[in-house]
Amino acid sequence: MKKLEFLSRKLFNLSLRGFEMKQFIFVLIFLQAVMFAQSPNLGTSGANFLQIPVGAKAAGMGGAVVGNIQDASSVFWNPAGLVKVNSVQAHFSYMNWFDLFDFNAAALAYNVEDYGVFAISMISFGTEGIEVTTEEEPNGTGRFYDAQDLALGLTFSRYLTDRFSFGVTVKYVSQKIWNESADGFAFDIGTQYQLDFQNLTIAMSMSNFGSDMKFDGPDLDIQYLKDDNYPLSRLTPARLQTNSYPLPLNFQVGIGFDIFQTEFVKVRGGIDAVHPNDNSERLNFGTEISFFDRLYLRGGYKYNYSDEDFAFGAGASLPFASTIIRFDYAYAVYDILPSVHRISLDINF
Repeated sequence: MKKLEFLSRKLFNLSLRGFEMKQFIFVLIFLQAVMFAQSPNLGTSGANFLQIPVGAKAAGMGGAVVGNIQDASSVFWNPAGLVKVNSVQAHFSYMNWFDLFDFNAAALAYNVEDYGVFAISMISFGTEGIEVTTEEEPNGTGRFYDAQDLALGLTFSRYLTDRFSFGVTVKYVSQKIWNESADGFAFDIGTQYQLDFQNLTIAMSMSNFGSDMKFDGPDLDIQYLKDDNYPLSRLTPARLQTNSYPLPLNFQVGIGFDIFQTEFVKVRGGIDAVHPNDNSERLNFGTEISFFDRLYLRGGYKYNYSDEDFAFGAGASLPFASTIIRFDYAYAVYDILPSVHRISLDINF
């Protein structure tokens, strides 16, 4: 009887383990399917200049920075990291996007003791004048148009506990193509929680949460002729209608942690999972090696992106009296499109 009871328990445990294994395999298959599935909302958002990575340091780490960012450029990635600014800090960044567009970003952060850290920021994205062509004048009409995008932000961040920080950004977003323009408001929210183990930071950020935008302008006013063959038909004032479009809402969760540390050398890594509202899920991996807290080497890898894979970067910090100036450079490799060079300047007063 005891042997029979022992055998029945053994069989039950084996079947339970088999069921758990099937569940585990099912979860793996499900996660893989989600990771590689084509998003049904692909290409449905506008104002996509808000998704372009800002700053050479962050870009050099492949964008795996929501748990690592802790300077004035935090306003573009995770506003919670702004709490690490001790006094006044400025950030400036520039790149030529695919040899077509100029991308500029700037931020200024100020620590107000006992209250938190406040910051203002700006992103400018645009191109020089492009000559207008028509069917009758395919070589140019002598008139030119341009396209300009702009985002202005106001950020507040503070510690809620000695380990947990919170930040929020309110920003005005504007787009303009020739005489037509669209604008709206958006919010960014972020958190960081720091642990003692390997200086681990668990972080989350949600970017570009706001209302839909819609283009409007004088060029949408037209004259409409109902029937060319009807002699009494007259030109009637009419107006073209444009559709509204959502902002590129982006949710990013990640960790930052120390990999190796000595008195003179420090290696820190980051892993971020990215969930955009208009594309498939992605993963960012990055690492930074610092020497004497003065020289930096960076590398990153982006998984499940359509064209971008690897990124590399370097930087140097130079002290001048009570001011520290940091220069950063990043190089992002693209498979089809031209590779992108970024430069950044950070000044810590």
